[in-house]
Amino acid sequence: MGNSIKQKQIIVAMTGASGAAYGLRLIQKLLTKDIYLHVLLSDAARIVLQQECDLLLPESAHETANVLAQHLGFNTDNIRCYEKYDWFSPAASGSSNIQQMVVIPCSMGTLAGIANGMSDQLIERAADVMIKERKQLILMPRETPLSAIHLEHMLKLSRLGVDLIPAMPGFYHRPESVSELVDFMVSRVLDHLHVKNEEAKRWGE
Repeated sequence: MGNSIKQKQIIVAMTGASGAAYGLRLIQKLLTKDIYLHVLLSDAARIVLQQECDLLLPESAHETANVLAQHLGFNTDNIRCYEKYDWFSPAASGSSNIQQMVVIPCSMGTLAGIANGMSDQLIERAADVMIKERKQLILMPRETPLSAIHLEHMLKLSRLGVDLIPAMPGFYHRPESVSELVDFMVSRVLDHLHVKNEEAKRWGE
């Protein structure tokens, strides 16, 4: 797999909800911490990345890792991408040593699939593994308005121990750019991952 056995590993999945910048920024932040990333992208996520971030990704998972790393200013030593039906990936098995997963942003379709145990693609399967193995799963839902269906799925997942961090940036830190709003939400995710983030602006500081 290319990473050290003792190296911290995290799965970062991106789906087709608006807010691709959140996922890219989280990947960038985690790569600065020498964390090995297993990156999962839905087909819709690729479309949103091109629409919102002008990032056109190749079809090959290996080439996708190269383009992502280059776009974010890193080499590919600590990042690997997978095909959406790669059932042999570490993310698909409870026997792997991966303890944390983030779906950022999380579409309502992916949320529904996870809430109902529908593992049609690798993202849903990886999330299912996190839940059944009592590992940490973080979802960043991005939709508005929310229907009763969406809310019921979120409540169900919350009761199962899933961390829900909706894309709802605060404004008490007086943001002056979209980037600062993105960083606000990514900082909340990093806190829940227990990853040190020196740049976070905290209440009262």
